[in-house]
Amino acid sequence: MGRVAVYGAYGHTGRFVVAELRERGHVPLLLGRDREKLLAVAQPDLEVRPAAVDDPAALDRALAGADAVINCAGPVATTAAPLIEAALRAGIPYVDVAAEIEANADTFAHFAERAGENVVVPAMAFFGGLGDLLVTAAMGDWTAADEVHLAYGLSSWHPTAGTLAAGAVSRQRRDDRRVRYTGGRLEYHDDALPTLEWEFPAPLGSQDVIGEFSMADIVTVPTHLDVPEVRTYMTAKAAADLAAPGAAAPAAVDERGRSAQTFVVDVVVRRGAEERRISAAGQDIYAISAPLAVEAVARILSGRTRATGVVSAGAAFDAPDFLRALAPHLSVSQPALCR
Repeated sequence: MGRVAVYGAYGHTGRFVVAELRERGHVPLLLGRDREKLLAVAQPDLEVRPAAVDDPAALDRALAGADAVINCAGPVATTAAPLIEAALRAGIPYVDVAAEIEANADTFAHFAERAGENVVVPAMAFFGGLGDLLVTAAMGDWTAADEVHLAYGLSSWHPTAGTLAAGAVSRQRRDDRRVRYTGGRLEYHDDALPTLEWEFPAPLGSQDVIGEFSMADIVTVPTHLDVPEVRTYMTAKAAADLAAPGAAAPAAVDERGRSAQTFVVDVVVRRGAEERRISAAGQDIYAISAPLAVEAVARILSGRTRATGVVSAGAAFDAPDFLRALAPHLSVSQPALCR
């Protein structure tokens, strides 16, 4: 078991990650910018190491003796680069839970060569990581496909403060334009997003969805799979929740601190006339990011990776095996692969 630094340990997702690490026998080190907030969430046996991301020496001290670091502090556009730099200096793997499209693209662009034999896995969370694992599993023995479609069936979406802050940074970076992955590249545009109908697996069934509701998957999937079109969809109700003024934060409804939100991620991969499909269902998009990130760290520390450098989840890990490991948190269904 390893000593795993969690930056942003007092945040909503960070607290889930700390709990998951403890449950699996790892020793979390609590890192973040605010010492008082760290102390407020720390258990007596956990070490608190405050460090600001603009203080490299403090980050080096905070990562001393750590076997890996998980970055849960947003906006990741601000925290990723300094923490990756510190992880590379310390010679330890870095994992984050970023949903920010531009921040993830920056990680691949800026650190692909410098990472060397270190392992850097961005977007190891509900958005980006889970979708990439599902797409990779659905592809199976295919080395290329014409289209990937990811539909997010969220029952609701009560965003955290971090989600709202990260969204604001992303909108500012792209001058309020929208982004999609088409023709083998990211494309920025001002087109209105269409409302479509998506047939989710039972019991969710047919739902109105917002087309081209792009998330981190449009960055992670194309980094290792030969797919020129990656299209994403979000249930219209969840999109409306996210956009509502004064949207309420998630409220815990069980002993694990999860909200009542449920989700289905439905993936369709097409190659010519053939189609492959896979879906996953669970509870609370923030809570599920914890087992995703912690399982990734456990596999990296035990040498169960397929690649080094800056890699997405599907490139770094055996996707079907990784999804099976999430069985306590996630149900995965893969019907007949081809038609």
